[in-house]
Amino acid sequence: MVSSIANSLGFGSGLDVKQLVTDLSNASRDPKIARMTDLTQTNQTRISALAQARADLDGFADSLSQMVDDGTLRSTPTVSDESVLGATSRAGLSADSFAATVVVNQLARAQTSYSGVVADKAAAIGAGTMTLTVGGVAKTITIDATNNSLDGLAGAINASGAGVTASIIADEGGHRLILKGPTGEAGAFTLTADAGADPALSAFATGGGMTEGQNAANAEFTIDGVAFSRASNIIDDVVPGMSLTLKKAAPGQPVDIGASRPLGMIKQTVSDFVAVYNQLKKSLVAASSLSGPTSGLRELERELGGLLHKVISSHGSINQLSDIGISTTKEGLLSVDNAKLDKALEADAGAVEALFNPRRDATHTEQSDPGIAFVLDAIRDKAVGVNGAIDRVSKSLDTKKENLADQLEKIEMREDAYRKRLEKQYGSLEAKLAAFKATQSYLEQQIKLWSNQGND
Repeated sequence: MVSSIANSLGFGSGLDVKQLVTDLSNASRDPKIARMTDLTQTNQTRISALAQARADLDGFADSLSQMVDDGTLRSTPTVSDESVLGATSRAGLSADSFAATVVVNQLARAQTSYSGVVADKAAAIGAGTMTLTVGGVAKTITIDATNNSLDGLAGAINASGAGVTASIIADEGGHRLILKGPTGEAGAFTLTADAGADPALSAFATGGGMTEGQNAANAEFTIDGVAFSRASNIIDDVVPGMSLTLKKAAPGQPVDIGASRPLGMIKQTVSDFVAVYNQLKKSLVAASSLSGPTSGLRELERELGGLLHKVISSHGSINQLSDIGISTTKEGLLSVDNAKLDKALEADAGAVEALFNPRRDATHTEQSDPGIAFVLDAIRDKAVGVNGAIDRVSKSLDTKKENLADQLEKIEMREDAYRKRLEKQYGSLEAKLAAFKATQSYLEQQIKLWSNQGND
């Protein structure tokens, strides 16, 4: 008998047992593997479609938010003399009604004081304590053996947290200590030597040895004759939606400021909104159809479809996308009626702008005037959040992907075991057939031999 099943296959009996085992095992394995491959590919297609839908949703929401954040859709301030002041827009600027005249009488400035020339900035200047007072708040400046020098005094002042900056500059014959406080009248400061300090420290006191370079002052300006005083030259709290930067004092020189609305950009944004929405809609439809009728993506589709008639501003007549000519086609996509959009812009361009770039002030909040970007962000965050529509489908598809991989592994293990059983069974059969054939051959020889002996 042969020594192993492997060696017995295909020998002795005349049957191609090896091919027979291969055919039988393939007949069992191939349909199962093909089915699992189809299921895996279908699931991967669903995962890819969902990923595309999420990417489109993220891109849609982020692009709108970015346009609002960077001011692309905002009314733009206009300034008649930018050498005197500059202006930038913030949410809330109304181009329809804003116009004013500004006169800059004085710029805000910080107090500066400087010392006399010190020959060696590393040499001892005297030990003791000094008091640095800014806006009524006092800080103790200690000079001892560890920092007894001009460098040490500057470092101690900077480390005090008082808001005064100490610098050392080179000057003819040595170095000077320069102190600069915060901008505005409230930033005025004093530096005094305390009782018991080395008398030499008085050379760095503001009321003695230090010389005042300039005093602290507020910006003084008027808007349409109304006087204002601010500690900074950047004014954010006077004109709604506008930040002013005072550049130079120009008493008696009026500067006109106003705002212009980017009508072309608004129209382009409406067109872009419709185009990107339609792309997102198609991605969601594709992902939803692949993910099955119970998919949570239908919920997201409904929420997006509701954008058209959702009130997103507090304006009386132009407060939803349908008011500016955006409508739904029979396929569920959006289209824009440019004639209706132009009519809305002509009637109240500010209201159209507010749909995309909502105003923000005491009466225009995220609740009363969310704007399309805010609403879309909320829909996106809900969908991708824990147990959101996209999150649920994504988890389901990932779980199915893992299950399919496990099933495939088990099928391969079962089919491998089945093939080994076939090899054993048919190997045994091969051995028996070979033995039978050998016996048959022996008997045939004996019969032939007997027959020949009988003839003799």
